[in-house]
Amino acid sequence: MFSIGDFAQLGRVSVRMLRHYDALGLLRPAHVDPASGYRFYHAAQLSRLNRVIALKDLGLTLQQVSSILDEKVTVAELHGMVRLRRAELEERIAADTARLLRIEARLRTMEREGHMAVEEVVVKRVPPVRLAEVSAVAASYDSEEIGPVIKPLYEELFQRLERAGVAPSGYGIAHYEPVQDGSVVVHAGVEVTAQPSPGHDFEIVDLPEIGTAATIVHRGSMDHVDSTYQILAHWVEEHGYRSLGLAREISLECPADHEKWVTEIQLAVAAG
Repeated sequence: MFSIGDFAQLGRVSVRMLRHYDALGLLRPAHVDPASGYRFYHAAQLSRLNRVIALKDLGLTLQQVSSILDEKVTVAELHGMVRLRRAELEERIAADTARLLRIEARLRTMEREGHMAVEEVVVKRVPPVRLAEVSAVAASYDSEEIGPVIKPLYEELFQRLERAGVAPSGYGIAHYEPVQDGSVVVHAGVEVTAQPSPGHDFEIVDLPEIGTAATIVHRGSMDHVDSTYQILAHWVEEHGYRSLGLAREISLECPADHEKWVTEIQLAVAAG
């Protein structure tokens, strides 16, 4: 048997932690000297210690750890818990990373206030266009709500087009419809020449022309598009226009590196 100090060293934990586990009934010593009160452990008890540490590091409370250990959790079950926890942590990290990127984008926008290059805006007529598209609803028009909806929509759209043997003939075009409850219908589309067919699992729609569109080119990831929208908003107000609904987003260049994307924002406007 090992003294509590030796067992702590072998298990890579502190003596204080072993005493705490003993008090909670998580890991009792194999033997306690009745005269001195010294605790002693068998090497086989390292197996239970490993389970305690692993479960605790998964984020479980010690009470939850005790309940699971009483159910004789297997190594295979522990591996399953680890995989689940890893997925949860990766999802949280991705969400926190995206949140930080949005904050940084807002800060960059704030830094540019008063120095926005409104000369980048071009007014033009946008001709009608035929799209193949799929749609879904986002909780709001906030970029953090739109992104998680539109990205999988485009993946699904191109899979459906391939199955149908329909080839894109031009740019990807996203457009949006506001709903009274504050949500937004997100349409992920791409230019096609195909005719509508009841056999398609996507829609063929004809977007009408925009007689007067205030347009601006955004360069970089769409996660950072907010500042470009604000440049456009300043231009619309300063030139006496009013907007007529939500903008279209035309994907001009979409390489694997999202920071090299080129997207044209088209906003229908009318004289104020």
